[in-house]
Amino acid sequence: MPSSKTVTAAVLLIGNEILSGRTQDANLNHIAKGLTEVGVKMAEARVVPDIEGEIVEAVNALRAKYDYVFTTGGIGPTHDDITAGCIAKAFGVPLHRHPEAVKLLEAAYEPGKLNEARLKMAETPVGADLVKNAVSAAPGFRMENVYVMAGVPAIMRAMFDEVKHTLTGGPPVISRTVATGLPEGTIAEGLGAVQDAYADIDIGSYPFFRQGGFGVHVVLRGSDAARLDGAVAAVIDLLVGLGGDGIEDS
Repeated sequence: MPSSKTVTAAVLLIGNEILSGRTQDANLNHIAKGLTEVGVKMAEARVVPDIEGEIVEAVNALRAKYDYVFTTGGIGPTHDDITAGCIAKAFGVPLHRHPEAVKLLEAAYEPGKLNEARLKMAETPVGADLVKNAVSAAPGFRMENVYVMAGVPAIMRAMFDEVKHTLTGGPPVISRTVATGLPEGTIAEGLGAVQDAYADIDIGSYPFFRQGGFGVHVVLRGSDAARLDGAVAAVIDLLVGLGGDGIEDS
């Protein structure tokens, strides 16, 4: 059963290639959408380089602050794949070759092909549980509330989707969007007043440009359907009262 409290999560994207711009992250959006589906609010995302001290510090800070932490990247076979060792250090436990992970790799590779580099992908902190990987053999793992996943998008999605429905979330978050042709400067004061009246609803204003004109999407998110209905109605009344349109996007 879902929890009545707000359940939170953070995502830690690990890798020099993301910070350099060489690789464009494709994982954050998938995780955020999946968490919303199970009633978990993604409250923070960070990007850190392949530096042990920075990874350890970030993991310890995030796992203490949020109910769940998801990391992506750094669990491959090369020298710069250091995430497993960093997680072990963050938890103060040794790193070892997980016997079940070794068996998965042995089954996936032809005899003689499972070299030391590939066996590195079987390394987890002592006490970790494996996260299955339906795309390739090498698993991710979970250490308490920290889920460690691959950076390759297809593999990360398989790992995340494997664990998503095991998470204990709060009430599902509902999202509603109201579009208007009025500019942000016109609606800002009134929108702030609506937010004050509905402090339990997240209200965001996002300008857009299409078909030669500017406009604003007002996005409202909350877990109480009745309160959300009231906030949407208040926003539409505000927009119409200012001489504009307020059309809810389906």
